[in-house]
Amino acid sequence: MRTATATAAAVTTTLIGAGAAAVAVARHAADAALRSEPGRPLPGGPKLGVHSAVDGRITLTRSLASLRPGTYGLVAPGVHAVVGPVLPDADPGPDAVVRQLVSVTHGTLAPGTRVTLTPQVYVGNPRTALGLDHADVDVPGELGALPAWFVPAARDTWVITVHGLGSSREHPMVVMPFLHRHQLPVLDLGYRGDLGAPASPDGLGHLGESEWRDLDAAIRYALRYGARRVVLYGWSTGATMALHAYERSPLAHRISGLVLDSPVLDWHTTLRGLAAARGVPGVVLPLAVRAAEGLTGLRADRRPAGSDPGALRVPVLIFHGPDDALAPWGPSRRLAAARPDLATLHTVGGAGHGAMWNADPAGYEEALRRFLTPLM
Repeated sequence: MRTATATAAAVTTTLIGAGAAAVAVARHAADAALRSEPGRPLPGGPKLGVHSAVDGRITLTRSLASLRPGTYGLVAPGVHAVVGPVLPDADPGPDAVVRQLVSVTHGTLAPGTRVTLTPQVYVGNPRTALGLDHADVDVPGELGALPAWFVPAARDTWVITVHGLGSSREHPMVVMPFLHRHQLPVLDLGYRGDLGAPASPDGLGHLGESEWRDLDAAIRYALRYGARRVVLYGWSTGATMALHAYERSPLAHRISGLVLDSPVLDWHTTLRGLAAARGVPGVVLPLAVRAAEGLTGLRADRRPAGSDPGALRVPVLIFHGPDDALAPWGPSRRLAAARPDLATLHTVGGAGHGAMWNADPAGYEEALRRFLTPLM
């Protein structure tokens, strides 16, 4: 009897110890998933080998990523380049693909270099990257000064752009030439956790749950300096921030429209994807997601952004597609279907997370033109 009791106690202790270890691993995994270096591509993206880069062409390892349609940044330590579409007339063999090499911003694309495709096409600032005059401004936020670029133009409707996961305020530069051609001033915001911005109090990203207050500060700044109305334009968690700001800001009545690119509307899936991309074992993922929800305040009783379509009172344009593995497009489809009077879903195929413009720049900008014209 004593032996059985002792054995049961030992097993119980072992199980408790294993459970405690799993919880500790999950919490560590959640912490890692919610920390990201500003501007660094998200983990888990495939590394592509450079075979050659000559005469405006680059040959890369063949994969689903290297075959994606459109225009992308190509990054490696000390390297940034811009690549265009796959060149159909090239025949590099079954294990490679040839794309247009638009430019090499810095570094060298030597054979054997391991690179990653990114939706962040431009580096630098609006003047150095695009030739657009801009001002470096500080937006007063609740945690301190928030760095932003202001690109002036004639209209009194300002577009406030907000980047998302795995990028920086350089990402919205892909649409700045379009917005500038249409004389829309742009305020491109850096928010808590970004380079030059205050860190969040816990050092973690909150998938827009707390960051939206920095966007609210940007709305106040825009209205103070000449905007009569604003359009909020966000990518990924930046799109989530835009929805939160519309739902919660006391200045929501000055928001005339929302542009949401790859919005994170299902944080459970996104948290799971972030944790998996950082190498969290599958058996620990459910615990890691719960731990991340606890760390970020994304509890089950909190309503996700966009969960009440009836609250919308302004036009919404959503760019999303079925190939976004990090932020599934199901919630975007449901939001658009629930409010056909106000919400438009522009579907983009073959595009990864935050890369809807990259996959089809011309189609993207035409949808954007049709949406913004009545709001100008």
